[in-house]
Amino acid sequence: MHTIFEAIIIGIVEGLTEFLPVSSTGHMILAQSLLNTENDQVMKTFDFVIQLGAIMAVVIIYWKRILSLFGLVKRKSESRTGKKLNLLHILIGILPAGVIGLKFNHVVDEKLFNTTTVLVGLVLGGILLIIAEKKKAQPSTMVLDDLTYRQAFFIGLWQLVSIWPGFSRSGSTIAGGMLSGVSRAASADFTFIMAIPIMFGASGVYFLKNYDALSSSDLPFFAVGFIVAFIVALLAVVSFIKFVQNMKLTYFAYYRFAVAIIFALYMFLK
Repeated sequence: MHTIFEAIIIGIVEGLTEFLPVSSTGHMILAQSLLNTENDQVMKTFDFVIQLGAIMAVVIIYWKRILSLFGLVKRKSESRTGKKLNLLHILIGILPAGVIGLKFNHVVDEKLFNTTTVLVGLVLGGILLIIAEKKKAQPSTMVLDDLTYRQAFFIGLWQLVSIWPGFSRSGSTIAGGMLSGVSRAASADFTFIMAIPIMFGASGVYFLKNYDALSSSDLPFFAVGFIVAFIVALLAVVSFIKFVQNMKLTYFAYYRFAVAIIFALYMFLK
């Protein structure tokens, strides 16, 4: 039986890390290991549900841009040429991960959701961040409205590596954007917006596949985790968004290496 205390702690971890290139999924898996939480179907479903809570914070922050994608709100373009981000950019960006993710979801769920794979993902993802910072292309796209379809697809391809827990969806897509000539700020904006359909889709598919493993007694556990993740993420995204847009990725890489080393030592000495 999972506890409300577990829901609060893991919800806080998710809310704080969802918008940083450090892997929220990886941090949740490590937190669950520290709490000795049973890694059953209920907990795996819980992880997706609270990620959805965190993503709701993005919907609130970017509501005007999101509605403008559907033509429901008029928004002035940030591009000097008058171009605007549109739904096709989003669809192109989520296509690779959507197709591959659905096909290999069960493999990731059964084989990769453990502390060892997370530690490997943290290290490899950190290396990617350093490479992206050192080898980044001269930005040809400074603002999100100037993003090309080719760049959107390239960022979507980089999102594939985040299927490995610990790699980080935001880390891989921000790094991929910078390598394709998109500014750090525009890459971060596209990453946050692209996360909305990805997480809604992933959470919906996972819940439909596993709802029979849940019971009414799990509702308080899920509700508390969702609410905590949403509130913490809302506070975090307001605080972190400029931080992520402007801070060098190498600092996040060093943090990832430190977490991996400390947790590896903990596992060895345990």
